[in-house]
Amino acid sequence: MKIAVLGSGGWGTALAMLLVENGNDVTLWSYLEEESRTLAQRRENPLLPGVTLPESLDFRWDLACVEGCEVVVLATPSFALRTTAAQIKPYLRKDMVLVSVSKGIEKGTSLRMTQVVREATGDLCPVVALSGPSHAEEVARKVPTAVVSACQDRAAAEKVQDLFINQRFRVYASLDVAGVELGAALKNVMALCCGCCTGMGLGDNTRAMLMTRGLAETARLAVALGAQRETLAGLAGMGDLIVTCTSMNSRNYRAGILIGQGKPVQEAIAAIGAVVEGYYAVASAQELSQRLGVEMPITQAAYEVLYHGKAPETVLQELMGRAKRHESEESWR
Repeated sequence: MKIAVLGSGGWGTALAMLLVENGNDVTLWSYLEEESRTLAQRRENPLLPGVTLPESLDFRWDLACVEGCEVVVLATPSFALRTTAAQIKPYLRKDMVLVSVSKGIEKGTSLRMTQVVREATGDLCPVVALSGPSHAEEVARKVPTAVVSACQDRAAAEKVQDLFINQRFRVYASLDVAGVELGAALKNVMALCCGCCTGMGLGDNTRAMLMTRGLAETARLAVALGAQRETLAGLAGMGDLIVTCTSMNSRNYRAGILIGQGKPVQEAIAAIGAVVEGYYAVASAQELSQRLGVEMPITQAAYEVLYHGKAPETVLQELMGRAKRHESEESWR
């Protein structure tokens, strides 16, 4: 199958390698010509050190590489997704499938990534979300991994499932696109919070508290937006949350550590050297929670730290001092 992967970061590159391994004709597109040429010559992505890129993997910097493909994987940062999707619209056909592997919520519109792609491309062909606990570094090294392929078009979700699945990369299909994408976006916010607590010298108890209560408020928002609560207990919810909130492979977790150690927010984000999606997602999540009347105290606390310069120690004290309540309010009504 002819496939184009748009975005030569670590995740796009790891998925391109996987698709080559599965016997496909794959082109990896880079935004910069120089970057594309360097990848082709060195056969190694500096974001995936020590991993040799397949000889059959093609490299391009012209979006015309999308023409004639059966599947296009969009692996750009969330802020570049709309522009990239709009630029490939002239090359799309109704029988193509688009796969969004970007994680986030668009600033200004609060749209999920598949909604952004559908809007930018005129909803011409199915758009599938592929998400789950999957560090690019580990996928590139063929570490066993499982993710979810989600689309309301069941045939499209299962086509992507078949395309990516193999003995070391397991793919489950789902119809709950909202649940999968919101779990993917908001776990980055919680990873920033967990990293911050690590940087402050706090322990496992605090991190476990933030992860579980963070998942609870993520589920509240997701359900308010039409998702199924059980999706948040699966790979794209709890699974992705665990891996992102506990690993030094997580850019969001590492940025949080620096903030917890006292580094100014913008300096911490710049020090990571790559996109910290949680910084953008928290603003959209905070706006959505206020608009929908969904209580999200951890997200609100993160927003205050990241955008208003509030001290992490202060917001943690405020969270711990909130009025007592039952863990599951619904069960007491």
